[in-house]
Amino acid sequence: MKTALKKFITVLFFFIPIILMAQNTTLDRVEPPNWWTSMNYNTITLLVYGNNISELKLAIDYPEVELITTEKVSNKNYVFITLQINPSAKSGILQLKFYDKNKVLITKDFPILEREKNSAQRESFSQKDAILLIVPDRFSNGDTKNDSVQTMTEKAIDRKNEDKRHGGDIQGIINQLDYIQSLGYTQIWNTPLIENNQPQYSYHGYAATDFYKIDPRFGTNEQFITLVQEAQKRGIGIIWDVVLNHCGAEYYFIKDLPSEDWTNYSISKTRTNHAKTTITDIYATEIDKNEYTDGWFDGHMADLNQKNPLVAKYLIQNTIWWIEYAGLSGFREDTFSYADKDFLAKWTKTILEEYPNFNIVGEEMSRIVAQTAYWQKDKVNTDGYKCYLPTLMDFLLNDNIVSSLNSSNDWFSTWRDTYFGIAQDYQFPHPDDQLIFPDNHDVDRFYSRINKDFDSWKLGIAMYMTMRGIPQFFYGTEVLMTNERAGSDGQRRGDFYGGWKEDSKNAQTGIGLNQEEKEAQIYFSKLLNWRKTNNVFENGKFKHYAPQKDDIYVYFRYTNDKKLMIILNKNKEYVNLDMNRYNEMISNNFVAKEVITNKILRINNSLEIPSMTAMILEIE
Repeated sequence: MKTALKKFITVLFFFIPIILMAQNTTLDRVEPPNWWTSMNYNTITLLVYGNNISELKLAIDYPEVELITTEKVSNKNYVFITLQINPSAKSGILQLKFYDKNKVLITKDFPILEREKNSAQRESFSQKDAILLIVPDRFSNGDTKNDSVQTMTEKAIDRKNEDKRHGGDIQGIINQLDYIQSLGYTQIWNTPLIENNQPQYSYHGYAATDFYKIDPRFGTNEQFITLVQEAQKRGIGIIWDVVLNHCGAEYYFIKDLPSEDWTNYSISKTRTNHAKTTITDIYATEIDKNEYTDGWFDGHMADLNQKNPLVAKYLIQNTIWWIEYAGLSGFREDTFSYADKDFLAKWTKTILEEYPNFNIVGEEMSRIVAQTAYWQKDKVNTDGYKCYLPTLMDFLLNDNIVSSLNSSNDWFSTWRDTYFGIAQDYQFPHPDDQLIFPDNHDVDRFYSRINKDFDSWKLGIAMYMTMRGIPQFFYGTEVLMTNERAGSDGQRRGDFYGGWKEDSKNAQTGIGLNQEEKEAQIYFSKLLNWRKTNNVFENGKFKHYAPQKDDIYVYFRYTNDKKLMIILNKNKEYVNLDMNRYNEMISNNFVAKEVITNKILRINNSLEIPSMTAMILEIE
């Protein structure tokens, strides 16, 4: 009797934890929240999160969808489920059934949606486009009701503090779309809009706490789709800012790690050494390499370990999900080389296999051309590494144009730095696929860097409108926005004029703008709208002449049947240009329309170029 009772008690105690565990089990998240039929990437791994969720078993019953694996990790609050959605699968609702002892305890719907027609062949951005960069929090406050959200750690806005939230949102961008279109833009790149529920300094968006959710202080996922659709009506695509390297330290899967190797340096939180050259340095030590790619970008930005296959799948699926979900036209990838290089090759290759026309621009913030070119698609590297990144950001040109506009030299042309920098393009397999920009959210405002010289600004803008590459401009560049304190992120990302009802200056209406700002806006808009209709930028070639002591820089954009001659005179007096020097590209007698002034010019051997002037000649 005692033995039987003892056995009964043993069995009872054995089952009590299971019963209690089943009662305490929750299902909090399934990511991605859905998938699509007819995808090339049709074997997906779901991250399932909930209290003790891995203790339950899973069953599915859906035609042409197979359960491949159920993978547990050290943390019982996670389970990773791999499904294969066969090509013949139809759209519908797949039910994930979690059970214990043949009893279903939790059921979760997982929608399988029909893919939009021709989604895989979507067009992306290229040289034909001009991109507007927006920091959403600093652009326009269209909905004051989301200025403070109770579920967010950082709540009220404070426009007087450079590091606090100022209240710009998705509705504000929607409200400004007509203005954006009138300037001539065809693409918008927003800095990240996803949730950043960090205790402070959350406005910039680069410390995500939910990769699948728009930050409620910006709006909702549905509102973002509205932005994409409204932009498309105006011929404008939306580029998504991707962060693969890191996320916010307040992310649920950082606070409750699936496994210790979900992040790099999960215990020590060692900071990155920012030594980009360790990627290509043949003498670099392993510790230096690891500290660069694996170190935390910032104390509140956890470094994700893309060498972990589950992390890699999570990130790849998330980026594909946003393309399909929202109808995106491209990616800008942040801190590109900080992530694991093998993962970067896989990620870029996977995206392009799914979307052959898709463009991705990577941020490699280096002024060393070889360092930047290393990542471009079709680059033959000495170490055999192959990435599939189509486009790089051209930080060297950004510096060189400022240097050329600011410097003086009695012996050589001040354009020489710009010329020599562009002459390094031979290191790129696709030199035209570079993003060129006078300023962005990480560098000082262009007008400030050239000492608020309006003539130099016009020279630079004309150059960015016509140079090889894909031009990107920062919001407010068209009205000469500045940052008075060099190096201040908050000032670089100052509030757009008129984005708030109480503003005394308004770029859209012109109220409060001074004469120079109005003139700049007209100049900018005229050139950008002209550029939008000129197909020489879509597939034209580039040829430049070495600048001489006369401080004139001349280059051509041309196709078989069209030719532009761009002349940049940085002199304080007019220059009489001898046209015989340019016989390789043009005869010394020709007729042209000057784009900026609309004048018809009849050139015979020479051309007088006014001081501090850009001339853009459409040659007939």
